[in-house]
Amino acid sequence: MEKNKVLILGAGLVVKPMIEYLKDLNFQITIASKNSHVISSLLTNYKNGKILEWETSDESTLDNLIKENDIVASLLPYVYHTLVAKYCIKHKKNMITASYVKPEMEALDSQAREAGIVILNELGLDPGIDHMSAMKIIDEEHAKGNEIEEFYSFCGALPAPDSIDNPFNYKFSWSPKGVVMAGNNDAVYLKDEKEMVVETANLFKDPLKINIKTLGTLEVYPNRDSISYIDIYKIPEVKTIMRGTFRYENWCEIIDGFKRLNMIGYDNHDMSNKSYIDMLYDLNNISRGNDIKTDIIKHLDLNNNNKLIEAMNWLGMFSGKKIERNEASMFDVTSDYMIEKMMLNDSDRDMVVMQHTFVIKKSNNEREVIKSSMIDFGDLKTDTAIARTVALPAAIAINKVLSGEITEKGVQLPVIRSIYIPIMKDLEKLGIRMVEEYGIHIENKF
Repeated sequence: MEKNKVLILGAGLVVKPMIEYLKDLNFQITIASKNSHVISSLLTNYKNGKILEWETSDESTLDNLIKENDIVASLLPYVYHTLVAKYCIKHKKNMITASYVKPEMEALDSQAREAGIVILNELGLDPGIDHMSAMKIIDEEHAKGNEIEEFYSFCGALPAPDSIDNPFNYKFSWSPKGVVMAGNNDAVYLKDEKEMVVETANLFKDPLKINIKTLGTLEVYPNRDSISYIDIYKIPEVKTIMRGTFRYENWCEIIDGFKRLNMIGYDNHDMSNKSYIDMLYDLNNISRGNDIKTDIIKHLDLNNNNKLIEAMNWLGMFSGKKIERNEASMFDVTSDYMIEKMMLNDSDRDMVVMQHTFVIKKSNNEREVIKSSMIDFGDLKTDTAIARTVALPAAIAINKVLSGEITEKGVQLPVIRSIYIPIMKDLEKLGIRMVEEYGIHIENKF
């Protein structure tokens, strides 16, 4: 009988589309999670499925579960992937994750090859669909003898335009704390062969303006280390490479203001019997006047149209209410204010926007711009767009590995044609596809 026993470790916001996909294939599914009660309904009336309560500290059970199944999908936090991988190597079982590959995982490549298994990582949206759709064009252009002179890759999980109703023009559809935490990153990218370092204090100060058909203007701030993708995508000829995050207008301006006011720092502070207003005065050495709003505008030298004050007022930060914590970081307090009012509600739709832009130098020295774009909508009644686009690439990969269509071994990313082509073909059948445009004039790259 064909092997089809799938073990899913963890059960976050993206597990539902993966389970539904695997159920349609009639796979035997075992889910092991510390939050089994949250997902208990997902396998109701499915005779080939079971859900187990399991903690990551229970390695004995993990060992047995991996031994009993044919392939493992780890949806755990990334810090546990290496532990899972070691047991997969021990029992010679393939493994899929949607997380970034860390050095500890890369170090297992030779052991995975020796065991005859694949540990296939970064199979979500970003990373995941971004890799596969970018490599398709890169490989095609290289095959023509063309060079990738510039490469821009931007992605964002956003509320659909009809679900925007707050000053941030944003709602959380995925990892709220992580979204705010990303505001403390720095970034590095390549521009005209020059390394551009963006310190965290400047991350939101000068966003790119990108026009997206049907959506209008979006802003982009740079993501962490873009330069490392030169090697990942095998484009040593590239002169400019930048990866970034899409946001609607207002977000960058507001989060920049948060940073200037030390509102998302990680250091703990004594907040006993203090309000948010008290903390703003204390942390920023602002001279106390009669009105905190006026004092912030003066302290930061803001113009009257700045969205920061409007956003803080909307969140309730100027109410004077006590924080009701003894010791905490401003990051935790600020993000909790945001989470309380900025989660998607039942009537909202979320949206995923991705766009790659390539400046191609042809063998005859002519230049052409190619764009590859995707806009995917979801809703809370079925699946969010972020859940679909993160879960389904991994679910498809499970099927392709079990069926023998993907045969690569070792620690891999989906940047190899034999991996990304079959996965992208099945994503298109599910309505997740990139639209490619060719022959765009260089002046219209953005």
